[in-house]
Order: sequence, then structure tokens, then C-alpha cells
Amino acid sequence: MSFFQKFTRKLTMQEEPASPPAEPVASFAEEIPDLPEAPPPAPEPEPPAPQLEIALEEGYRLDDLLRRLVSEKGSDLHLSVGVPPVFRIHGDLVVSKARPLSQEHAEAILFPLVDAERIDSLKDCGNLDFAYEIPDLARFRANYFKQNRGLAAVFREIPSKIPTIEQLNLPPVLKNIAMFQSGLVVVTGPTGSGKSTTLAAMINHINQLRRAHVITIEDPIEFYHPSRSCLIDHREVGQHAVSFADALRATLREDPDIILVGEMRDLETIYNAIKAAETGALVFGTLHTNSAAKTVDRIIDVFPAHQQNQVRMQLAGTLQGVISLQLLPRLAEKGRVMAYEIMLGTLGIRNVIRQGKIEQLGNLISMGAGEGMVPMDRCLRTLYERGEISYDTALARALNPQEFRALRAPSVS
Repeated sequence: MSFFQKFTRKLTMQEEPASPPAEPVASFAEEIPDLPEAPPPAPEPEPPAPQLEIALEEGYRLDDLLRRLVSEKGSDLHLSVGVPPVFRIHGDLVVSKARPLSQEHAEAILFPLVDAERIDSLKDCGNLDFAYEIPDLARFRANYFKQNRGLAAVFREIPSKIPTIEQLNLPPVLKNIAMFQSGLVVVTGPTGSGKSTTLAAMINHINQLRRAHVITIEDPIEFYHPSRSCLIDHREVGQHAVSFADALRATLREDPDIILVGEMRDLETIYNAIKAAETGALVFGTLHTNSAAKTVDRIIDVFPAHQQNQVRMQLAGTLQGVISLQLLPRLAEKGRVMAYEIMLGTLGIRNVIRQGKIEQLGNLISMGAGEGMVPMDRCLRTLYERGEISYDTALARALNPQEFRALRAPSVS
């Protein structure tokens, strides 16, 4: 046997060292501790408590509700079958303490305000607009409509006294805009932002300082302006004209200096407003947009693609200004405060519109402070720094929230 064979045999005959005893393995239950029980789900947040309680008598009448609306300094009264009367006060909805409105009760208090022809129109079309006045109290813009539970109505107070530009805390540049001889001025903002009131204040300013023929086209007529320095004719769509577009077309034969269009609802109305501005009248109109840039986009985009370039040229030649409005809740007291953006039809603004570079309008507005222009975010910033609105409110309404958030919020004393 060779040495290699003897050496290999010796190695194989040696016992392998004993392995160390295995440590006891903990069971699954011992290895993983008991998990704590999951916390119960958070309760649903409670709805905000109403700022006030409005108790009503069981047999409430419409005039009583409207008087209560005025006394509470509210803006709107909502009547809807199936729920109690609801008031909008300082921007918030307050449900009254009363029994829900029935269809019979709704018809009893709402139908006497209109004639049989308008009731038939409501039944056929599903909605109806008109104005209602309580002497020595106020006028109200009314809208009746049908909903899934039955009849409904909304009444919005129209102040009996027309406020001035100063009383609305609007910038003095609006007085300059009101004195333009021709062109298109658009006042924009969501429903209830103060568009009609702002236009009324501007017409009131014109009525004191100019000798002009003013024609208003509304649905319904909201503010009645007595003819002072101006001759003012009020026309109501549905009563004195078939439509906004038809009334605007007719104004070209009525020797107007100033035309107020309550709503620029459709392509034909917008086209006729621009055309009237081109003929030498000063035209005021409204749109439901929240900035000057979106207003220009909305006006152009309402037209077919093959007409947009021509409309862009016409708008660049006629647009005198855009006034965008928002009503915001005050921070330290009840009520609301107005925020605004002002864009004027300067040469630079007109060139940008003509070239279709609408995204540049914001920068031009920011640089136009010396000419009276005001960016919306700068106005929000000023209101916040004055302590009139909260930072969260300003941020939520900012046109550029990221840029607004980047500005370090100063402490408000």
C-alpha cells in the first residue's frame, strides 16, 4: 500500500467533529410579537355649524323671507321643494329652522309674482328669469326652475342704492376706463362675484360726468339708472328684445355711445359686441372667467378655428380692458372683500393678443403697475398682508399657487 493510500485511509477513518448543539428555535408565535389592534377609523368630520340660526314661522310668506334676507345682510334666498328655506349670508349657506317647503306651498308663494304666460313658459322650458321689487326695501333678481323634487327658486338682492367705485373699494383706474370713448371692456368672475354691481358703479360714474346715450341689455334688468347727464334706456331680454344678440344688432341703428351687455353668452353675442365696439361705441360685457388671460382665450375659442385669427385681430384692435373679480370671506369680521385683476389694452397687450401669445399677458400685467394694471395674485397678497383675508384663502384663489406659496408668508399682527 502506497503512502498516499495509507494517508487517505487514515483521514477517512477519523471521526468528524461533533456539531455544536442546535439552539432551540423559537416558535412562530414567540418570534413575532402580538400586533396591536388597529385603531378605530376616524369619525366623519362634522359639517361646519351655521354662523347663525334663522327660525321661521310655519306659514312663511315670500315677502317675509326677503325682508329677513335683507335684515341679515344676505345676498340670496333659496327656495326648493323638499327642504326648508336657505339663506346665503356672507357667502355661506344657512338652512333655516322651518318645515320643508311643499309643492303646494311653493306654488302659492311663487306663482302670484308672474302672469299665466310666464308660468306656461316655466312649465315648457323648465326655468324663468325676471325681477321682483318690494317697495321701500329692495329689488331682487329671480330665477324659477324645475328640479327633481319639484319647483325651486333663487332670489338675489339688487341694492336699491347704486354704490360708487369708492364704496366698492375698487381702484381709481376704473374711472378712467369708464371715460373711454370706444372699445370693449369685459368684467369677469364667477357667479356672485360683483360683476353687475361693478358695472352699475361704472355706469353711475358715466351718468354723472358724461353726456352720452347709454343702452343696457340685461336678463333681467337689475339696476335702474335715472337719466341724469346721460340718456339711459334699459332693455330686458324676453320683454323688450328676443335675445342679447338681436338687441345688440339693433343698437347699431339706435345711436348709442355706450352699450352694456348683461351676459356675452354665445358666439353671436360676442361677435356683435366686438362689431359694436369697432363702430365707435364703448361696450361693457361680462364673462364667467377668472383672469384676463382666460377671458381673451374664451372670446377667441368660442369661434370656429377658421375664424379665430380674424377675431384675434379684431379683439386686439378693440379691447380696452378686462376687470376680473372675486369675493372672498373676511378674516376678522363678517362679510366679504373684493379681490381684482385689472388689465388695460396697452400697445404691448394688443401686440401679444394679435400674435396669439396669450401666456405672456400675466407678465405684462405685472409690469404695468405704472399704467394702472393690477395682477390678481398681487391684490390677494395685499389683502393678506393687511389682515383682511387668511393665507389659505389667498392661496386657494391665487392664479399661480406655486409662485404664491413660494413667497414666505409674513406674520400678520
